[in-house]
Amino acid sequence: MRHTAAVPKGFLRFFVLKLLNLRPMSGAELIEEIGKRTSGKWKPSPGSIYPMLAWLQDNEIIKEVPVEEAGIRRYKLTEKGKKLLEKETEIKRELKKKLKFIVPPLTLSFLWSTHCSPEETFEVEESERRFLSALFELTENLEGKLSKEVLDEVKKVLDEASQKIEEINRRLREE
Repeated sequence: MRHTAAVPKGFLRFFVLKLLNLRPMSGAELIEEIGKRTSGKWKPSPGSIYPMLAWLQDNEIIKEVPVEEAGIRRYKLTEKGKKLLEKETEIKRELKKKLKFIVPPLTLSFLWSTHCSPEETFEVEESERRFLSALFELTENLEGKLSKEVLDEVKKVLDEASQKIEEINRRLREE
């Protein structure tokens, strides 16, 4: 059987570069941090991380920092690594701009099979597309502009939207 990756090719490298840009980290710390930042949904294996770190070091994208703790190798980005991260961030930004306009209704597309009119389902799907596009754009706008106040505001809005959708779900289950 052919193995298909759940994580897009190049994503791990991009994630590692972004994390090493924040602070020097070891392979084990990178694995744990990625696990934490993906809420435990993805934790790369040592077989993915360590060969990548070796390749990045061989290509002078990262370098080992002086050892603080015996046996722990931590790495940080070199200038070449910072330039690569900038280039990949710009590619990601351009891709997001293009994708924002073609975000399809992902979760509510099943409504076409209901007894509602196509116009009514289209309106709901359009609202969903707007919501997903806004979230997509928000992730881009938050990069480099994070503050406790902004995060609190975003969390409040998302919690309110989730709560209202959960209330609809409860009402529909009771019917």
